[in-house]
Amino acid sequence: MPQLTSGRATRPWWTAVVSGMASYIDAAAIVSFGTAMVLYQAVLGLTPGEIGLASGGLTLGIAFGAIIGGRMGDRFGRRPVFTVTMVLIIAAALALAFAGSFPVIMTAALLLGLGTGADLPVSLSTISEAASDENRGKLIGFSHLLWAAGIIACSFLSAGVASLGKLGAQILFFHIAIVAVLVLIGRLTIPESSTWLIARDERRRGIKTVRADRASVKDLLRGSYRTPFLALLGFYALTNLAANTGGQFGSYLLVNAGGVDLQTATLIGLPFIPLGIVGALWFMKIADSSKRFTYFKVGAICWVASQLVYVVFGISLTTAIIAGLIGLVGSSFASEGIMKVWTQEQFPTLLRTTAQGTIIAVARLFAALLATVTPLLVALSPNLFYLFLAIVIAAGCGIAWKVFRTRDRHDEFDTEAQKDVVPVA
Repeated sequence: MPQLTSGRATRPWWTAVVSGMASYIDAAAIVSFGTAMVLYQAVLGLTPGEIGLASGGLTLGIAFGAIIGGRMGDRFGRRPVFTVTMVLIIAAALALAFAGSFPVIMTAALLLGLGTGADLPVSLSTISEAASDENRGKLIGFSHLLWAAGIIACSFLSAGVASLGKLGAQILFFHIAIVAVLVLIGRLTIPESSTWLIARDERRRGIKTVRADRASVKDLLRGSYRTPFLALLGFYALTNLAANTGGQFGSYLLVNAGGVDLQTATLIGLPFIPLGIVGALWFMKIADSSKRFTYFKVGAICWVASQLVYVVFGISLTTAIIAGLIGLVGSSFASEGIMKVWTQEQFPTLLRTTAQGTIIAVARLFAALLATVTPLLVALSPNLFYLFLAIVIAAGCGIAWKVFRTRDRHDEFDTEAQKDVVPVA
């Protein structure tokens, strides 16, 4: 059945820029929070335990926010959820900027996590529903580029304010608040997703289309949606373990297991920044083409190989550079970017943000659990730890390969308007 053009919003690139900034804010919150807690440590007398609790609160907030925001986005629309979460982020960032005690920091960290987590699924659906079959993958990939921009911008900003004490922490949180205000203003210029409005109206009027009928959370675990949903859960939760470990413990592993000094360990990532941008742009170029699954397979092999470099040759400055270069291919074509594209394409409108939010949440929780024991595992055996990462990446990519080799080009946007003549089991 031909795709309903009335379900497309105008100005898809403007929508992608504004909505994609939710990914920028997510990255900014994570990077800025870690630096700000170090700056607050001396000023407010925070203990290591309190910093750990606050950081864990941010992570848990993001995970639960993704689930809540995803479900609310399908039930009440993308626009109101995005608006509420932006207001929540602004309030939380300002509270952190003026915090004078640990209870305030802990509460604001939870709220900041809830806001940023809830933003992600609704922002991605807003982008995909404003796009067409010809540019949907590219626009979703652009949001991932903005996520990388958030990391880069806040890394440089953190370095610039590191010597300013409490003022430096406040600048980091003011940055988040100001960006969120600008994004909120931009978001108010974008109407509710026409695709979501059509699905909601069909459901209210009792019109039996796929998109109107498939709105229950249970639908994700039955029928034709169960297989891609479980596959995406497994794929992203497992591969994200390596991505999160590299981002959170890269310097720690080089220093403690590779004998590299801290300054060198922190500087080694700088040359990979432009290469990562190239990888993101390349993914945008192929995200809507018939070649993307081939790129996924190559990326999956490189993902596994990058971890095996450490297993075979040990951890050193040289192996870190080699593994980083190989791993860039994996992270560009067989990681979060392709997960987001597949998720947007595999589920109907009234389940799209629910699925995306759940997948993000589960992956964040898995990563948080591994992070709590990573130093202990590395102390036992760095080689075995990287062998473990290679195995979980291979398992995650293997799940995705088995399912999406036949479903890669499936696009629910092309079929969800059809009459739902088969009762949901």
